[in-house]
Amino acid sequence: MIDRANDPSVEFLVGVAGRLDFLCTEVPVLKVADLSAELAGCQFGDVRLTKRARKLADVFSQKPNISIPAALQSKADIEACYRFFNNEKVTPKKILQPHIEQTYQRIRQIDFVLLVQDTTELDLTRPEQQVKGAGPMDSESRRGLFYHPLVAFDVAGVALGIVGEQSWAREEVSKAPKAEKNKKRKQTPIEEKESYRWIEGLRCAERTAAACLETTCVCVGDSESDIYDVFAAALQSDQANLQLLVRAGQNRNTTEQQDWADQVRKTAKIGDQTVSIRGRQAKIGAGKSARSRAREGRIAELEIRKATIELCRPVHGDRRLPATITVNVVLCEEVNPPDGEDAISWMLVTTLPIETDEDVQRIISAYCVRWQIEVFFRTLKSGCRIERRRFENLDRVLNCLAFYSVVAWRLMYVCYLGRECPEIDCEVIFEPSEWKSVYTILDIEFPAEGCPSLNELVRAIARLGGFIDRPKNHPGTQTLWVGLQRSYDLSNAWNTFGPGSKKILSRRLV
Repeated sequence: MIDRANDPSVEFLVGVAGRLDFLCTEVPVLKVADLSAELAGCQFGDVRLTKRARKLADVFSQKPNISIPAALQSKADIEACYRFFNNEKVTPKKILQPHIEQTYQRIRQIDFVLLVQDTTELDLTRPEQQVKGAGPMDSESRRGLFYHPLVAFDVAGVALGIVGEQSWAREEVSKAPKAEKNKKRKQTPIEEKESYRWIEGLRCAERTAAACLETTCVCVGDSESDIYDVFAAALQSDQANLQLLVRAGQNRNTTEQQDWADQVRKTAKIGDQTVSIRGRQAKIGAGKSARSRAREGRIAELEIRKATIELCRPVHGDRRLPATITVNVVLCEEVNPPDGEDAISWMLVTTLPIETDEDVQRIISAYCVRWQIEVFFRTLKSGCRIERRRFENLDRVLNCLAFYSVVAWRLMYVCYLGRECPEIDCEVIFEPSEWKSVYTILDIEFPAEGCPSLNELVRAIARLGGFIDRPKNHPGTQTLWVGLQRSYDLSNAWNTFGPGSKKILSRRLV
């Protein structure tokens, strides 16, 4: 199976009912310059730690991709920063809690939100001294941790914030034969498996739904979250506004004694979907799965089917789980792939309704947003360079990770807000000195009245980071984070030496 969540080359061009109006939403906005206000409610039991947290938030947001010493410069500030991350009163939960509350506020402003969960690995391998507490990744030679956030997006893909996260390090890598691993896995309760993270993520989505009762909250996961226990937990939840959307990745039997995919294939086609598939090179050493094989780019025609089916509990499933559960399924499948190419097949399992074509298209469009969490991971690693932060202990890394996860969210927020709300005034987000300094350095004429639109300024800032401004292009997070760092330097120079600055006026008076 191939999905856009793991393959950005799958692009939906036309839908069952076309692009729907609900993709254009009212997106909540905030002052970018006031990111410290996002963390103002941190409760560390010491007001000095809260002040330090707000100061670090401002500095890290302005210079996300350079080292901590380079960002802070002052020796006293550098030492204070490392003392902060090493303080026993400081924890990732305390750092993120005010941001989570602010995210709830943004979620309450819309009626449909996607809570996307996924896992990424953070490689902390060092050539000499290893990070204390870091565990093995796929081998003992690579050391690090696993990070599993739950990030809120609207249907247009605008990141609204982080509502929860989990992180852990493995104690060891099993060297047992594959058959022995499979046998042990089947005998181990899910609470003792790493896959329990998907249920924990669903519980976090449930808490979010309880805090945002007027919003439909959809917990979204990729094929790794195709777990019977997850389906059962979602269906047994008392939270009426909580829904589940998962891409199928397992073979499962139905009460009609057939595989669930085969049962859906027997239903009538309800529509067609055109997707653009980009070509790719085979991945070296990635096995023989469909996702790792080379393929030619093409336009594929998919047939869409839907069904409500009753699943049987797995043979080795927990007997405390219900013997059967009922779920809705949407199948998008290519029926005539080119010779030698794998057919595109995408089966989505959900508790959302599928009665109308609009319901089905909403499910497909909603799952497309899952890809945005991959953008979040890329922003966190490449933009904020979290894997390059130098700490001796894992606890300090986790505190730093909590900070930079908020910074990464903010970068994505600004990037996509410029696309989805292009006509709003840029001063809703940016300070006057920020847009004026950027326009001056790029030799762009100031507006006759007021300020530029948000889209115009975001594109201008991205130009500072290498973005080539063409009508059909949109800036990405990479050019934006480089451009934002330059824009903050320009803004500081504008405030210090530009028109109306106090230093310039005082010198003129002398």
